[in-house]
Amino acid sequence: MNPGFPCLFLLGATVLTGQTLSSSLSPLVVNSPRIANQAPVATFAMPVSALRFEPLVDVQGRNMAEGQADVTVRGGTFENSGFRIGAVTLLDPQTGHYFAEIPVPPSMLGAPVIQTGISNALGSTNVTVGSIAYGWQPVNTMGRMALGVGQHGLNRQELAQGVARPLSDGLILGAQVDFARSASDGSIAYGDHRFQRVGGRIQLRSDRAQTDLFAGYQAKFFGWPNLYTPYGVNESENLQTVLLALNHRLSRPAGGYLEAGIYHRRNKDDYEYNRLIPGQYNPYQHTTWMTGVALEGREVMEDWAMRYRAEFAGDKIASTSLTSGRYQTRQISKLSLAGEHSWKSSGAGQWKSLAGLTWDKTNRDGGALSPLVELARHFAPDRDLQSITLGYAATTQVPSYTALNSAPASGLFRGNANLGRESSRNLDLSAEGVVGAWELRGSLFHRWDNDLVDWTYKTGVTARSANAVDVVTTGLEFVGRRDFDWGNLTLGYTCLTKDADYGSAAVDASFYALNYARHRLTAALTVQLSPEWELRMDNEARVQEANPLRTMGGHDALLSALTLAWRPRDWRGVEFAAEVDNLWNSDYQDVPAVPAARRQVALSVAYGW
Repeated sequence: MNPGFPCLFLLGATVLTGQTLSSSLSPLVVNSPRIANQAPVATFAMPVSALRFEPLVDVQGRNMAEGQADVTVRGGTFENSGFRIGAVTLLDPQTGHYFAEIPVPPSMLGAPVIQTGISNALGSTNVTVGSIAYGWQPVNTMGRMALGVGQHGLNRQELAQGVARPLSDGLILGAQVDFARSASDGSIAYGDHRFQRVGGRIQLRSDRAQTDLFAGYQAKFFGWPNLYTPYGVNESENLQTVLLALNHRLSRPAGGYLEAGIYHRRNKDDYEYNRLIPGQYNPYQHTTWMTGVALEGREVMEDWAMRYRAEFAGDKIASTSLTSGRYQTRQISKLSLAGEHSWKSSGAGQWKSLAGLTWDKTNRDGGALSPLVELARHFAPDRDLQSITLGYAATTQVPSYTALNSAPASGLFRGNANLGRESSRNLDLSAEGVVGAWELRGSLFHRWDNDLVDWTYKTGVTARSANAVDVVTTGLEFVGRRDFDWGNLTLGYTCLTKDADYGSAAVDASFYALNYARHRLTAALTVQLSPEWELRMDNEARVQEANPLRTMGGHDALLSALTLAWRPRDWRGVEFAAEVDNLWNSDYQDVPAVPAARRQVALSVAYGW
C-alpha cells in the first residue's frame, strides 16, 4: 500500500492536567481539560464523549460517538486501543466496536490519560497500541440537573447527586447516583436513538486511600443506514451493558502506590442488518460476559523503584451467529515487571532509566514474552526544555470472537478461526517543555504491527473479511496549551504514514487499518466574553488517506462543535446554553461508506448545587 507523503517533523505537544477550566464561571464537571465542550449535543455525556476532539485520540463514530464509536490511538485500529477504569482493563471479547460501552458517568471519573509505549505496555492487558485510562474521582456533596431539547425531536435529561460525610479517624464515606436518558429521531432518516443509563457507587476514602464500589446499567437502541455494511440498508443495534466494579488505591511513600480492582461486565447485543425485516439472513444476537481482576503498584527505594502488574480475565460468549470457531470461552492473563533507576546528571536535573518484561498468556494458545526499555533526561525546572525520553516497548494481543468465530465463507462478516496472536513493537522519542506561556509536548514514533487483524473488502464479495496484515506506521504527535486572561487554547497535530502488506489475501480496500488521517489538527478554544457569557468551540481538520469505500464527503474534513453559554449572575448555579454540533454540516464519513451525522442544534439548561 502507498504510505502517502511523509510528515514534516516539528517537535512539541502538551500533557495537560488539572480538573477545572480557566473560566471562573464554569460550574460544570471537566471531563477533559484538552477539550472545550465537556458534553455532546445529541445525547448525554459518556466516557467516549471527551475523546472526540482529544488531540491524541481519533474517534470514528456511527450515528454519533455515543452511539457506536471506534476509538483509535496513534493510527491503530478499533481493537488494539483499549480502556482502563481504575486498576482494570475493560475489553469486549466479541468485538472492539463495543470497547467504549462503559456505563460509568464521566462525572465519577477523572480526565482521560492516554497511555502509549511503555505506559501502555505496563498498564493494560490485550492492548497493543494505546489505552485510555480513567481514575475514580472523590465523591463530594453536590448535585446537578440538566435538560435539553433540539432539532430532530431531540430531548435529554440528566440528574446526579453526591453526598460525602466525615467519619472517625479521618475517613470520609461518600455515595453518588446518576441517571441520564435521551431520545431523538436522528439527523438523517432511520437514524433515531433511545439511550438511558443509571449508575451509582459507594466510596470510602482517607488522605492516603480510596475504595470505590460501582454498579451501572446502560441501554442503547439506535439505527443508522450502512451501520456496519456498505449496501444501503437501514440497520439497527440494541445494546444492554451491565458493569460491576470494586477498586482500591493506596498511596505509598515517595510517590509509590498500590492499586487493585475486580470487575464483572455483561454486554448484550441485538444487531439487525435490516431493521425493516428483523432476522433477515442470520439473526445477530450475542451476549458476552467478562470477569477480571488486576493488581499493580510502584515501590520506591531511594533512587530505585519497582513497577509491577498482574491481570487476569475470563470471558464467555453466547451467540446465534458466531459459532464457527474453536471455542466460546477464554482466559487471558498478563504479568509485568520493570525496574527504574534515577541518578543526578553532571549539571542540574537527573537521568532515569527503566527496563522490564511482560508475559501474555491465554489458555487457548501459547504465551509471549515482550521486552521494554526507556531512558529519560530530566532538566532543571527553570529550563524551557523539561525532558527528553527515548523508549521501546513490545506488546501482544489475541483477536476477538467476531474475527475468530464468524463463518469463513458465508454471511456478512467472514472470520478466520486460525488467526493468531498479534504483536506490536513501538519506538518512541518524546520531549516536554515550556515556550513562553505555552506548555508543550511532542512525540515521534515508529511502530511495527505484525499479524494485525483487519476487516477488508474485495470487489464482488458482499461481505467483509477478517485478514491478517503487517503494517509499519510512522507518526508525529504535537499538543500545546496556553491560558490567557480571556480563556484558554489547546492545539493538537498528528501526522501518520503507513505501509501495509496483506500477503496473499485478496484485498481491494480496508475498513479500519488503512482508514486514518494523514494529517489531523485539533483546536479547543474557551473564551470568556463577559462575566456572564462564555464561548466554547472544538475543531478538527483532517486530511484522510484515500479509501475507495468512502462514497461521500471526500477525504478532507472540517468538523466543529460550538456552545454559547449564559450564567446569570443572580441565578447561582444556572447555565443556559445554545449548542451546535457539526457546525459546517459536513457529510464526511468517519468510517468509509457510513453516512455522516448532520448538523444538530440544541438548547439546554443546567442547574448545579
